Amino acid sequence: MLIFTTKEALKNHLNPIYKKNKSIGFIPTMGALHIGHITLVKKSLSENSVTIVSIFVNPTQFNNSSDLENYPRTLKQDEALLQQTSEDIIIFAPTPQNLYNGTVTSLKFDFGKIESLMEGKFRPGHFDGVGTVLTHLFNAVNPIRAYFGEKDFQQLQIVRKLVAIKCIDIEIIGCAIYRENNGLAYSSRNQRLSENAKQQASIIHKTLIKTKEMFGTNNAEQIKKFVTSVFKNETNFDLEYFEIADVETLESIKSVDHSKKYRAFIAVFAEQNVRLIDNIALN
Repeated sequence: MLIFTTKEALKNHLNPIYKKNKSIGFIPTMGALHIGHITLVKKSLSENSVTIVSIFVNPTQFNNSSDLENYPRTLKQDEALLQQTSEDIIIFAPTPQNLYNGTVTSLKFDFGKIESLMEGKFRPGHFDGVGTVLTHLFNAVNPIRAYFGEKDFQQLQIVRKLVAIKCIDIEIIGCAIYRENNGLAYSSRNQRLSENAKQQASIIHKTLIKTKEMFGTNNAEQIKKFVTSVFKNETNFDLEYFEIADVETLESIKSVDHSKKYRAFIAVFAEQNVRLIDNIALN
């Protein structure tokens, strides 16, 4: 397994691979890897000649400095987990100065209305940071395919817009949410939860399952009222938002058009102000 900490060293290694037209799969991560990440890695290994995993906690996508400071950093454990998965993985773990060419600032993007909804509404500047770091990473790696989990579904749609805006020739592949035994979506932030809080957080997925059962027989407003009432009674969790949205536009719906696809999206604060997000396909 190879590990590179600069763009220059990575590109020097990849140049002969580009010349041979070998397919490169890429999984961008912020580290604190878990089995959800490994499912993406295994998919890339099965579909590409070369698989690269980046480990980089991106400062420009955090609008909360304490969230950035507290984000788990476990590089040695991440390396060991990838080593156990396959010897044929390249790790790219640059410093912010190297990846950002010395100046760690966000570019500005026009992602349309999608960037101001849900995550964009509650985390201003977040998607500019995501677009910026992925632009730098895609330029450094130059992959054929890039893999993203559907837990961050809004981000996945932003990434698809990014490659269209920048005319980047990359296939963006969304992968199903991987869940713990109690239904909690795997997330690096779960590492900050106590075992008790993890078990209690199963309420998030249980609530989403119930919204799926209600969808079609209840309107969006009735479902939102139900979700709000659930978390009013859950003193260990604070509901930040719940929305039922069109999969393509991510705009909240008032009525159902059966020719379109919808998802329910939720963001909840747990203990120690750990923010958890999840979503579920409704139809």
